[in-house]
Amino acid sequence: MNFAARLDKVETSAIRELFKLLGKPGIISFAGGFPDSAMFDVEGLREASRLALAEQPGAALQYGATEGYDPLRAELAAFLRAKGVERIDPSGLIVTTGSQQALDLLGKTLVDPGDKVIVEGPTFLATIQCFRLYGAEVISAPIDGEGVRVDRLEELIVQHRPKFIYLIPTFGNPSGALLGLERRRRVLELAVRHQVLVVEDDPYGDLYFDAAPPPSLLALSESVPGSRDWIAYCGSLSKVLSPGLRVGWLAAPSELLARATMCKQFSDAHTSTFAQATAAQYLKAGRMPATLAHVREIYGQRARTMGEALRRELGDAIAFTQPQGGLFFWARLTGAGGKLADASELARRAIGEGVAFVPGAPFFATEPDTSALRLSFATAGLEQIEEGVKRLARALA
Repeated sequence: MNFAARLDKVETSAIRELFKLLGKPGIISFAGGFPDSAMFDVEGLREASRLALAEQPGAALQYGATEGYDPLRAELAAFLRAKGVERIDPSGLIVTTGSQQALDLLGKTLVDPGDKVIVEGPTFLATIQCFRLYGAEVISAPIDGEGVRVDRLEELIVQHRPKFIYLIPTFGNPSGALLGLERRRRVLELAVRHQVLVVEDDPYGDLYFDAAPPPSLLALSESVPGSRDWIAYCGSLSKVLSPGLRVGWLAAPSELLARATMCKQFSDAHTSTFAQATAAQYLKAGRMPATLAHVREIYGQRARTMGEALRRELGDAIAFTQPQGGLFFWARLTGAGGKLADASELARRAIGEGVAFVPGAPFFATEPDTSALRLSFATAGLEQIEEGVKRLARALA
């Protein structure tokens, strides 16, 4: 068949391909980016879906507005206000089929072939693929343990004049990094000074382990004059409630939101009204705070266990910053003691030892780091984490 030329710019996800290797019995996987299904609030969702059908069955089962189901938009606006976004109302956001659709809509509405987009290096792999699909030249801004390096980001803005900047400031995938308050302010100031849109992706912001993170860029924009006009915010219930609902949202300046809504009409008409009605009932019931407290405690325990095990079993052969939230460790093989420093080779050896992780190179749009790797602690119990890290150490030996 004669396929579209734009498909030449992307390739199948390295992570999805890795899953094909995970059928071996007894394998321990640190490879996925999924939340733990054992922590889904099944009873709460069952009751929410019952109420969705009991109270407004016609609305829950019928076609709906492209912008989203109004009761859910109201609940999402309240959810954001509780996190410090003061100037938000339901009309300021649209509901999307997961936050991944929000990113796709931004690509559709903003990217022309040859446009430049700046992302973190490393960043969410699907984002690189999405923006490239629309013809963007994707450029990496370096990060450290505290997120994107704002000094280098500004240099890249001046050099490339990007269409927009894409950041995951809070417990990023794959980096796990947390952008500090001062850097957040500086990012917003850059947006105003250079008149460039900043896309904030925030699927993990509620998954902190101890102290709450700084306010989102969207919330902080209230205190940086002019910056609200240059922020688009992508949110999701996937990591904190259920990815199967496929409920996300996009909050953005009105003109951009209108164009994104138009493109969504052409894509799927609207996000599932039944899923939206269920999510609205769940949020209305007030169960989310208890759900979040539970998952924060469990993920925090798992993250601490993995950090301790990595330090004990791999020692100076691996370097990482202990994550303060999210689902991931981002690490680098140091080659200390003559041990392996190539993460792709280690991944192959690790499968043989019965443990899987994702090499870090695919998460870079440019200049990949072949020593980097991503480890997820989300779906493994404490004993599995301990045993999995021991297997990883054997593979590295």
